[in-house]
Amino acid sequence: MPKRILVVSQHYWPETFRSTDVCQGFAELGYEVDVLCGLPNYPKGELFPGYGFFKRRRETRGGVEIFRAWEVPRKGNTGPRIFWNYVSFPFFAVFDLLRLHGRRYDAVFCYETSPVLMAFPAIVYGKLHRVPTTIYVLDLWPENLYSVLPIKNRALRALAFGVSRWHMRAADRLIAMSPGLRQKLIERTGKRTGDVAVVPQYCEDLYTRDVEDEALRARFADKFNVVFAGNFSPAQSLDTLVEAALCLRRRGEQGIRFILVGDGMSRETLLERISAEGLDSYFAYEGPHPAEDVPRYHTLADALVACLAGTEDLGLTIPAKITSYCAAGRPVLASMDGEGARVVQEAGCGFASPAGDAEALTENLLRLYRMSPGERAELGRRGRAYNAAHFDRKTLLRQLTDFILGGEQPSAGDC
Repeated sequence: MPKRILVVSQHYWPETFRSTDVCQGFAELGYEVDVLCGLPNYPKGELFPGYGFFKRRRETRGGVEIFRAWEVPRKGNTGPRIFWNYVSFPFFAVFDLLRLHGRRYDAVFCYETSPVLMAFPAIVYGKLHRVPTTIYVLDLWPENLYSVLPIKNRALRALAFGVSRWHMRAADRLIAMSPGLRQKLIERTGKRTGDVAVVPQYCEDLYTRDVEDEALRARFADKFNVVFAGNFSPAQSLDTLVEAALCLRRRGEQGIRFILVGDGMSRETLLERISAEGLDSYFAYEGPHPAEDVPRYHTLADALVACLAGTEDLGLTIPAKITSYCAAGRPVLASMDGEGARVVQEAGCGFASPAGDAEALTENLLRLYRMSPGERAELGRRGRAYNAAHFDRKTLLRQLTDFILGGEQPSAGDC
């Protein structure tokens, strides 16, 4: 009989998280996969059409059986609503474990974006049924929490640290995206080195293909287009793009435009600032799009830009955006520290500048702007080659399942 994996992740289709493709990839490899997730409401905090507290609580997609637990939607993305969203999913999901009665699993896998609390039902199930539990640490907590909720109180910070460490220590195994994050997790949890693996994120195959959209290209044919596609959150430090646009205006550069594709809790304040600064001619906001639409914007782009806030711990991760940008075959501008910047420099697919340094980002943007189309195309080719060599989907899916099911560490060359 095929082995069966229980995946726990608060966020899943139709929300645009890579957890969906990972689970479908497990199914493609021949495993039976069940997912325990929340009600889709990210990023706006409004339940997706057709979903409700008593509607579509169980469904099947892509060979994956989906069980949905109740949660408090993030509506408004205020601090209190985000808090209740964070704590409600693990609370209700523990009770939803009863819906899995009679379904035996060979491993439990938590795809842990924020918050770390989503790992709690996975840990509970693993302990009760003596099934090995693995957490894929995509957001390091509590550090990532502070980019969303500005907690300053020392007692609350100590509590957040203790809760986060408890979840990491309670899991049998951990997976990190980079060697630096792996070392941090070992130090924080005291786990054996063999219980913490490094498996970087891959990107979905759809990002590796050019998708021409002549109507879209005609709309934006008048300028050099720099595309940002993804989540609008404080961790993304999108104010850096506003500062870069101010730098361009001071220099009299009018031929560059930032195209913003996505949504999130920072959207409203970002767009308000763009308007207040009189920078509307430097930006085009395209709103949220399904993942299947994003390659149209990647193909249109003369360059792709990614930003992160300047904290040491965010620098330990390789943003998913960097892997999809490499796969897209377009020059990459990275305004970040750490692993994401390292990948761009190592791949030779673009230019990296320190997190939050708008002047340095502007210099790199103008350097790219003044290159010939052939030179920019070569940067894009290098990114695609690097993606194929280091972020191959099938290879990394196999590494994930080998470690989740058997504790088999990927070789150093694979990472």
